Amino acid sequence: MGTQRRSIEPKFDLVVFGEFFSDMIFYRLPRRPRFGEELKTDSFLVAPGGGLSTTAIAASRLGTTTGIVTRVGADADSLPTWAEMVREKLDTTACEFRKDLPTALTVCIAYNTDRMMVTHEPINRRLEDLLDHEAVQRKLGQARHVHLACALRRPAKWLPTLRRLRERGLTVSADFGWNPETSVNQLISIVRYCDFIFPNEHEAQAITGTNTALRALEKLQDWVRVPVVKLGARGALLMAEGKVYRQPALAVPVVDATGAGDAFNGGFLHAFLRGSGWDDCLRAGNICGSLAASQAGGLHGLPGPQEYNRWLSATRKSNPRTGDTKRTTA
Repeated sequence: MGTQRRSIEPKFDLVVFGEFFSDMIFYRLPRRPRFGEELKTDSFLVAPGGGLSTTAIAASRLGTTTGIVTRVGADADSLPTWAEMVREKLDTTACEFRKDLPTALTVCIAYNTDRMMVTHEPINRRLEDLLDHEAVQRKLGQARHVHLACALRRPAKWLPTLRRLRERGLTVSADFGWNPETSVNQLISIVRYCDFIFPNEHEAQAITGTNTALRALEKLQDWVRVPVVKLGARGALLMAEGKVYRQPALAVPVVDATGAGDAFNGGFLHAFLRGSGWDDCLRAGNICGSLAASQAGGLHGLPGPQEYNRWLSATRKSNPRTGDTKRTTA
């Protein structure tokens, strides 16, 4: 994965490319919902959703200069969810506004630590076509790190852009879930350009055909420089240069796990971009993921710098490093 470091000064620490959703979230249900019945709850909120929103906001709130690339409908200017993205000081200048389609919408039902979702998202079809826009390519090239928070429906469309980013010396990560319609060879063609990928435990095992998180991690390192596997309430682990690093999640109550994994990504990338060691990167991800899950929605529990630093200090004391923390910064 040799790259040539560019000499120009980047404008953004992080640019996140992905799908934007308006989320309608129902939580604290009296019991698990069943077809054919109506449940009522006093706990409801509307919030920005999807990996793009949560990852970008988690990093931005901690002080990472962040831009986003996504597609929204002509209704976006009237949506409180898009207004919240603007308030979070995310750069939206390369986003596409479509007049013929509504912004993607998800209804989320959260019960205990589980959730179910129904989504309407014609606007996200062929999202990779945004890569043809000069403004998008320019914005990606202005970042220190590019994170892909979307399903990779057409892997071949990504390859020229990923090659270009790597040649310019940018680091790249991805959290694209697991699509059984994507072959392993297609997947490898993408992730070999990534410094990190962020699957959860089930996705990692499905991708690699293994039956434990550790075995999945070992196989993923054949393809990715530093694979990360998220373990939910058990924390997260990564492998770097053949060494496994592991840190636990925070011991906080879970209200709604929606977006917790994406919040983890934002915290991890914030720490990475500041040259932190691998243990601190995992701690940062776990802090953001755990606190996000402690409140409804993926955003309301996200920490600011002071709360983050308090938790970081506490977790360093309670969970000492698992290996050498020296590494080359981004």
